[in-house]
Amino acid sequence: MKIRSSRPVRYRSVAAVGAATAVLAAFTGVGGPASSAGAAGTTGVTSDSITIGATVPLTGPAAPGYSEIAPAMNAVFNWVNARGGVYGRKIHYIYLDDKYNPATTAKQTRKLVLTDHIFADVGSLGTPTDLAIQKYLHSEKVPHLFIESGCNCWSTPKYPETLGWQPPYTTTGKILGTYIKANFKDQKVGELYQDTEFGMDVMKGINLELPASQVVSKQTYVVTTLSGAMTTQMAALKAAGAQVVVMATIPAATALAILPAVKLGFHPQYVVDNVGADAPTVGPLLATFTTAATKTKLLAAAAKGLMNGVVTNAYLPPESTATNPWIKAESALLQKYTPTLWAKHGLDGNTEYGVVLAYTFVQALKAAGKDLTRTTLMNAINTKAKSFGAPGLVPLNYSKDVHYGFMGSQVVKLTASAGTYTTPSGTWPVAKAVSPVYVTTTGSGKVTVYKGTEPPVPSEVAKLTAAR
Repeated sequence: MKIRSSRPVRYRSVAAVGAATAVLAAFTGVGGPASSAGAAGTTGVTSDSITIGATVPLTGPAAPGYSEIAPAMNAVFNWVNARGGVYGRKIHYIYLDDKYNPATTAKQTRKLVLTDHIFADVGSLGTPTDLAIQKYLHSEKVPHLFIESGCNCWSTPKYPETLGWQPPYTTTGKILGTYIKANFKDQKVGELYQDTEFGMDVMKGINLELPASQVVSKQTYVVTTLSGAMTTQMAALKAAGAQVVVMATIPAATALAILPAVKLGFHPQYVVDNVGADAPTVGPLLATFTTAATKTKLLAAAAKGLMNGVVTNAYLPPESTATNPWIKAESALLQKYTPTLWAKHGLDGNTEYGVVLAYTFVQALKAAGKDLTRTTLMNAINTKAKSFGAPGLVPLNYSKDVHYGFMGSQVVKLTASAGTYTTPSGTWPVAKAVSPVYVTTTGSGKVTVYKGTEPPVPSEVAKLTAAR
């Protein structure tokens, strides 16, 4: 699924049917009223409410696509609240714009903690931004949950309340590197990545799998100065003879790299980490940047097709998989509970990411029980998350010592010849699986095939589709 850093395509074990059924109580209010014991003395929790918050880029360089995630999360919370909440408590979600600027993130997070008195920080987006608040949230004993970033830095005993959610970037890098090693063995590889932990962690994984001699050029960009086409970087990759270009880029950077490459007559095979490969997000940016920056009608007309052939990875069922029961349910939920968001974006990698992340959090609340405290919540995630019914291609992996969520993904290729799908932003090539589902670690361990299957859709979720 997400963009999650972002995320960030967020394409997205086996949970027992009994566990999935139990989770449904969270959506129906089953279990009676909330106990006052858990609420007493727990910041952000009352007998009938839970207040949580996050910082997200509603404006700024990371806003395209990523600004959709928090509103999509609210679709799940609206659904839950319409059914009485979780053990009688309705979820109040406050998300503030940080412009993808760490200084703004720090300021807005202090407001969430000191003024809004949040129970937990849930779904804040970005690696540099969340690093700016990690120590502060720890000092205030506020759980820092399901960060929208795959930084390796989220899993550390120093910060036991910090949890990632999407696969660690080094894990996705290793899986993409495995694919490159098998399918482009004798081709020269160039790298383009964001000069933060995001880009460096992805490339760490890539370089664990590829021989150093195969990588002919490494180019970076600085997100705070990202304002125009990356002609210099793409020219350097072309000059080095790169036949495959691996990218760890946010959506805007993906577009600002592909466009000058076309003008340079440079047409490598792109392998893009899911953070920057969501076609309904990047495609419109290609058209917008083309028109604004070059006024070249030929490029503008071709912009939608520039995503065709891109190789990326999926850890949630791709939104282009229209027959997938989870995709049907997610679409129905967005359409009913956030109709304005649905009309503008439909189901893309970002809205799917938001729905699944919020669904994960609600299951965590249910698993924590009626007497909700920060301690019971963290204990529930650390001990029960592997049985949550989230629609990941691999299971959630949390434990006391491991603070990552999904630890694997599948390599997919955006392929118009296999079909197309339509969102409000246009018509896009579907994501076709070109590898098994893999799991691995953030270290030098092997990449192995995952043998499990996707969890079933719980009956109450399926009813959303039937009622559509």
